[in-house]
Amino acid sequence: MHWLKVYEIPQASRASKGKAIINLIQIEAGAKVSSTIPVKEFSADKYLVMVTKQGLVKKTKLDAYSNPRKAGIIGITLEKGDELIGVELTDGKQEILIGTRQGKAVRFPEAQVRDMGRGAKGVRGVSLAKKDEVIAMVLATKETEVLTVTELGFAKRTPVKEYRLTRRGGKGVINMKVTDKNGQAVSLKTVTDKDELMVITQNGKFLRCAIKDIRATGRSTQGVRLIKLQDKDRVSCVAPVIAEEEE
Repeated sequence: MHWLKVYEIPQASRASKGKAIINLIQIEAGAKVSSTIPVKEFSADKYLVMVTKQGLVKKTKLDAYSNPRKAGIIGITLEKGDELIGVELTDGKQEILIGTRQGKAVRFPEAQVRDMGRGAKGVRGVSLAKKDEVIAMVLATKETEVLTVTELGFAKRTPVKEYRLTRRGGKGVINMKVTDKNGQAVSLKTVTDKDELMVITQNGKFLRCAIKDIRATGRSTQGVRLIKLQDKDRVSCVAPVIAEEEE
């Protein structure tokens, strides 16, 4: 884990390449950023919840990360072949929803994950099928919907209430029907119909659309085409644009 003041990040235009992260923080050769969390203060009553590709989840008090070092500190101990997928800031009373590449999802109370130290590996969050892996973790609230996007440019949104609450470590339920037509799931976000969505492909193609334009469907559907891809291009990054609150 590393720290960086937001004002130290150079502001640039939409079409610019940006600045290499290695010029901003001291990361090891070959390392890559897996998640970023905006933090104003390191409160003792807040937590960081992390999930790994192999389905492990851990929770640590936010103040455990309050002493910055130039070379960073240990955020989580990873097993061989595993990697950190996502991090969420919580108050210890949230519900966690974990999505997998083969279209499964598990929803459980955060209270089922005990508080651990920075160097802990975590506990089982979801039981994965062979060749499956975690793609994302989100905080599930009743007023939001789960938006899933596949590598071939398909998307669907489903109310959180359709994902039944289960115990941590289960196999989960169907989140999306994965086929050769729509490809495997690559992104899972929580959104509302007032938000917008930004999609970027591996070849640099960019799309922005309103969430309300994506049809709401049940869990076990393929979704609808969101962006038409050329040749071997694939969806690389998905981010929701949160609607500004009215004064």
